Amino acid sequence: MMLLLKFVGGLVVLIVGAEVFVKGASRIAAMLGIPPLVIGLTVVAFGTSSPELAVSLMSSMEGSTGIALGNVVGSNIFNVLFILGITSLILPLVVAQQLIRLDVPIMIATALIALGFALDGTIRLWEGLVLLLIGIAYVVFLIRMSKQEKDPAVLEEYREEYALPSKKVANKKWFFLLLILVGLGMLILGSRWLVDSAILMAQSLGISEMVIGLTIIAAGTSLPEVATSIIASIRGERDIAVGNVVGSNIFNIVFILGIVAVVGNGVPVTPAALWFDLPVMVAVSLACMPIFFTGKRLDRWEGFVFLGYYLAYVFYLILKNAQYESLKAYTVAMTWFVIPLTILTLVVMSIREFMVNGKGTKK
Repeated sequence: MMLLLKFVGGLVVLIVGAEVFVKGASRIAAMLGIPPLVIGLTVVAFGTSSPELAVSLMSSMEGSTGIALGNVVGSNIFNVLFILGITSLILPLVVAQQLIRLDVPIMIATALIALGFALDGTIRLWEGLVLLLIGIAYVVFLIRMSKQEKDPAVLEEYREEYALPSKKVANKKWFFLLLILVGLGMLILGSRWLVDSAILMAQSLGISEMVIGLTIIAAGTSLPEVATSIIASIRGERDIAVGNVVGSNIFNIVFILGIVAVVGNGVPVTPAALWFDLPVMVAVSLACMPIFFTGKRLDRWEGFVFLGYYLAYVFYLILKNAQYESLKAYTVAMTWFVIPLTILTLVVMSIREFMVNGKGTKK
C-alpha cells in the first residue's frame, strides 16, 4: 500500500509540477514578445513533455534504462492512439494549420531515425547528439514556419490561449519565474518517487521495467498532453489539440531520447523493444499520414480505431509478460486479420479522398 501511495503521489507531484512549469514558462515567453503560435508549438510542447524528460533522466541515472526507453516509446504510442482517439470522440479533429501537416512527416522521420539508431542494440552517445541537433533544427524550423501561417482562425486560436490576457499580468514577472522554479523542483521530486516506486513494483510483481515504462509510466507522464488536448478539443481549439500531440511526439524522440542517450552514455535497446515496440511507434506515426492528409480531419470512427489499437497493444504486453498460452493465437489474429483490414480501410479512404479532391480541383 505504501508503495502504491508513493507511486500515485509521485505521479500527482509530477503532473502538477509540469502544469506549474508550463504556466510560468508560457507567461514569461509572452512577456518577452514571443508570438502565441510559437509559444504553443515550442514552449508548451516541451513543457508538456517535461514529465517524460524528468522520469527518463531519473531512471537512466538510477540504471533503469528499460523505464527510460519504455517511457519515451510508450508515451508516443499513447499520445497518438489514446489521446487523439479520445479527443476525436469529443469532437472530430479538423487540421487547418499547415504547420501541423508538415509536422506529421517529421514525426514519422524521427521515429524511423530512432528505430535505425536502435538496430545495433544501443542508441549511442553520438546518436543522442545527432537527435539533439535535429531537435534544435526542428525548433528553428517551427519558428520560421510559424511566421508563414496566414490562417486568421488558427492565429486567433493560439492568441486566445497563450497571449498575455492583460497588462497587469505582465507586471508579475518574478511570480512566473518562481512558478518555473517550483515546477522544476516538483518535476525532480515527483520523478524520483515515481521511478523508485515503479522499480520496486516491477520487482515485486515480476513485470519487466520496460513493460512498466511502456504502460503505467508512459500513460502517467502523458497526462499533461491528455489534459491539454481534451480541454482544447472541448473549446473547439482543434489545431492545438492535434499540434500538442504531434509536437510532443517529436520532442520526446529528439530531445528526451537524445538527452538520455548523452547523459547516460547510450541507451541499451532490448530485442523486444527493437522488433516490436519501436516498430509499433513507427506504425502509429504512419497511421496519422492518410488521416491528416485525406480530408485533413480525424473522425469519430477513426478515433474508435485508434483507441481499439491502444487497448489491443496493452493487452498484448500483458499476455506476453505473463506468457499466456493464448498469446500465439492473439498475435496471429492481430497480424493476419485486424492490422491488414485497418491498412486496407485507410488505403481505400485515401484513394477515395484523393479522387474526390482531384475532381474538385479540376472543376
